[in-house]
Order: sequence, then C-alpha cells, then structure tokens
Amino acid sequence: VQLVESGGGLVQAGGSLRLSCTASERTVSSAAMGWFRQVPGKEREFVAVISWSNGIADYADSVQGRFTLSRDNTKNTVYLQMNTLEPEYTAVYYCAAGPGRTEYEALYDWWGQGTQVTVAS
Repeated sequence: VQLVESGGGLVQAGGSLRLSCTASERTVSSAAMGWFRQVPGKEREFVAVISWSNGIADYADSVQGRFTLSRDNTKNTVYLQMNTLEPEYTAVYYCAAGPGRTEYEALYDWWGQGTQVTVAS
C-alpha cells in the first residue's frame, strides 16, 4: 500500500488547513487510516484515525473539537480538516494505514512521506 499526502503548508494562527492522504489500495490489513505528527526532537504522536468501513473516527484529546477526519472510499482518500490552528500544531504530519483504529503507531504497516504544517503566530 502506498500513501501520498498533500495539503500541508504555512497558515496563520487561527486559520485552517485540510490534509489529504490517498492510498493506492485498500486491504484487510489497511482497514484504518491514521494521522500522526512529529516535531523535531520529539516522538511522533497520534492525531486521529478513521475506519474505512464505517467512517468512525477517534481523536487525540489535543485535537478533539478542532480536527475532523473523513474519508471518501471511492477515491481511497482520507481528509484531515484542521481548524483554529495554533503554533503548537506545527509539525510534520504523516498518514498511515493499519488493521484497525488504534493510536499505537507500531501497529501501522504503511506510512506516507509526511507533509509539513507550519502555523505562524
């Protein structure tokens, strides 16, 4: 499974961005799509995950209410809508495919190349 992210960039605090991640295929082993983010010098952290089959999404507490994850099964694409962004959300955002909705990155087998999100104050 190959994953291609897009949509990162520079935005002012309070602004919005939408990230996309397109998968080359969907399999039993890639039944869910997750997003993680990483700041230099820190560990990668879970952001959100969605199930392809029923569209149920889970979020990290830090983004609950600000981020919305959705999917378009016809396009094999998930969308991470990020609103009311703050400078502390600056990071490289990665999408990943795994067998189910989980926050544990070790369970994800496929990863995208990452897309930079920079929120200016």
